Amino acid sequence: MFSTILVILIVLVAVVLIYAATRPDDFIVSRSVSIKASADAIFPLINDFRRWPTWSPYEKLDPDMKRTLFGAESGKGAAYAWEGNGQAGKGRMEIVNSVPSSLVSLKLDFEKPFRANNTVDFSLTPSGDSTSVTWAMRGSRPFIAKLMGLFMNFDTLIGKDFEVGLANLKRATEA
Repeated sequence: MFSTILVILIVLVAVVLIYAATRPDDFIVSRSVSIKASADAIFPLINDFRRWPTWSPYEKLDPDMKRTLFGAESGKGAAYAWEGNGQAGKGRMEIVNSVPSSLVSLKLDFEKPFRANNTVDFSLTPSGDSTSVTWAMRGSRPFIAKLMGLFMNFDTLIGKDFEVGLANLKRATEA
């Protein structure tokens, strides 16, 4: 009886591990919002890390977070490092591409609570008197992330933060 239960458990674990291994090697999380403001009004809030506290939900995770800005003041070459509590973690991001009023691309490196290297793009597309702003993050998904993804939905978890940030950006620029 015990050996039968053990075999069943081993088979179940093996099935879960094999299924996790078949999941995609990369991920993308993306959210968009329409903001009743020009791309010229929105762009500076994204292109300058000093202005991120106005709208980024990650700035509020730890009031005692240590922040270090270096490199260019804004645009390509501007960099931002942080170290905070368990929620905020530790990492660094750098603007690697900046196209006025249309695109800001970041290299995002997490050290804690886990190591990850991702790419983030903020795309701004004017449409009449509004601008569509898309916040997207891409990266590789190592096996442990594939396994965790079977039990938690990263798109929903990260996507909620993006939705809050975009809503904050909307409030800040439509006001």
